[in-house]
Amino acid sequence: MKPVILDVDTGLDDACALLLAARHPDLDLRAVTCVGGNVGLDDVVINTLTVLEAAGRTDVPVARGAALPLLQPMLTAPHVHGVDGLGDLDWPRSTRSPSTTPAVELLRQVLLDGAAKGEPVTLIPLAPMTNIALLLRTYPEAAAGLREIVFMGGGAGIGNVTASAEFNVYTDPEAAAIVLAAAGELGVPVTMYGLDVFYDVVVTLEQARGLGGSPAADLARKLIEKRTELYGDGGASIGDGGAVCAVIDPDGLTTERFPVRVELAGSWSRGRTIVDTRDFAIDRSTDPDGVSPTVIEVATAVDASRYAELWLGAVK
Repeated sequence: MKPVILDVDTGLDDACALLLAARHPDLDLRAVTCVGGNVGLDDVVINTLTVLEAAGRTDVPVARGAALPLLQPMLTAPHVHGVDGLGDLDWPRSTRSPSTTPAVELLRQVLLDGAAKGEPVTLIPLAPMTNIALLLRTYPEAAAGLREIVFMGGGAGIGNVTASAEFNVYTDPEAAAIVLAAAGELGVPVTMYGLDVFYDVVVTLEQARGLGGSPAADLARKLIEKRTELYGDGGASIGDGGAVCAVIDPDGLTTERFPVRVELAGSWSRGRTIVDTRDFAIDRSTDPDGVSPTVIEVATAVDASRYAELWLGAVK
């Protein structure tokens, strides 16, 4: 079993990811940390506890993290995830309380414990990376317990919240820039599961309606039905769930190594992930901006049907 931590701003697609991580037999979900993003932090925490309860995983500690981005005002997405973040579904809300340990401290504890046991942990941020930036700058020694970071965010020349930026990175671009810089400095492998593949892993409405019989399966069905209602076309992407699939089954994801940095200024490009796809054979010494020192794996293609079946098999 691969030890993993999810960092979430639980909306509809984070819920798809949580169900998968909580129920797949190849993953050991050691903690979930919450950050404001798709909805405010209070709703994120309740949504996360609710999904884990449906998955039968009330043993997993859930911690409150950053309520706001490092520098800019909060941006939420009720038009995508509903006012409550879970599509305003008629679903019983958890009354369980989160851990009293703050998110950054819980991350530190779990990672240092993994390092001490020789069990490095895969960290899967599916949200603005405020918590992760605070962790790596406050406790860089915790990186000893990281096997890798696989984050949902960014894109190679594609955006959604703006023409050039993806929501998670745009919501806290300083945090994303800090995480990439720290990972490069600390030698932590990083994979970017971005918009280039985010929409590709689709579960059809017919497949979703075959789910049922347990709270997890019932919730999984409702999530796809709600996302289909929003996006149409007879099915819906599992979104963030694809990043978890990539940790379980990395052979289903095609990646290429590129230098990547985050644009922090720019009238129209703040929050864009600048993926340097230039031929490595060319002379870059004359580039006035220099080349990003952080080189990461960037997802360029995905075996969509393979990941859809993986998700369906775990949540049924």
